[in-house]
Amino acid sequence: MSSSQQKSVQDEMQDWWSTDIIDMQPGKIRYHGYAIQDLIGRLSYSQMVWLMLRGDLPSDGQAKLLDAALISGVDHGPQAPSIAIARMASTCGVGLNNAMASALNVLGDVHGGAGEQAVEMYQRVARRVDAGMAVDAACRAELEAFWASGKKYVPGFGHRFHPVDPRAPRLLELVDQARDNGVVSGRFGDIGRGIENAIRQLKGRSIPMNIDGATAVIYAELGFPPALARGLFCLSRSVGILSHAWEQMQQPVRNKGPIPRQYIWRYTGQQPRELNED
Repeated sequence: MSSSQQKSVQDEMQDWWSTDIIDMQPGKIRYHGYAIQDLIGRLSYSQMVWLMLRGDLPSDGQAKLLDAALISGVDHGPQAPSIAIARMASTCGVGLNNAMASALNVLGDVHGGAGEQAVEMYQRVARRVDAGMAVDAACRAELEAFWASGKKYVPGFGHRFHPVDPRAPRLLELVDQARDNGVVSGRFGDIGRGIENAIRQLKGRSIPMNIDGATAVIYAELGFPPALARGLFCLSRSVGILSHAWEQMQQPVRNKGPIPRQYIWRYTGQQPRELNED
């Protein structure tokens, strides 16, 4: 093989997994150009998350908002499917990584996807505003179109346990502070509140913003695309998943199912019948 052919093969191999994220060679590790030894002990976890996803370092205000969003969604108890699955998996004799993977795999459109869907909705409202509509009118138009499409539940609003989700007001308060300090525009905070007001007007009752709607405000204000809202929620919830899986492993319980074993599900099938041997 000629030297030019060797160079072509080498280039092809290097281009196969080309990445802007990490430069790693023997004795060297750099993330987006920053040496790992310079980052260790100087960056918080949320700052590192920002660097890996965005390619640069956040301001202190941006890091504070991201940190707040990540902290707010870590856990919601064993009634949450992801947490229950982590605990059940851990009683089956699997390792922590298996329990965590089992739990994370259920964070889909229904359980875990509302933040992504809320960012998408906020962005659609923003496009209506950019086209000349007032925020209130844009929110009403978006909701009317949403319900006309056959969808029922507005992502990011209402909660099956909390009349008012205690996490949402605090997150919006931090968004307001960040707006006042010039960290974010506050545009999506206004849109989120506009959706909440429009729901009240159109439905005739209050359906307050929940954790997903509030974190979606933060992710939209910080410029994260919708898909990353779900990914960031997975990072957040993985902390609660890990803690519950670990706690369950300390308890001498085997094969813990979704309900106590003294309670049996209701059978709704055929009545007892005999097999016809003919």
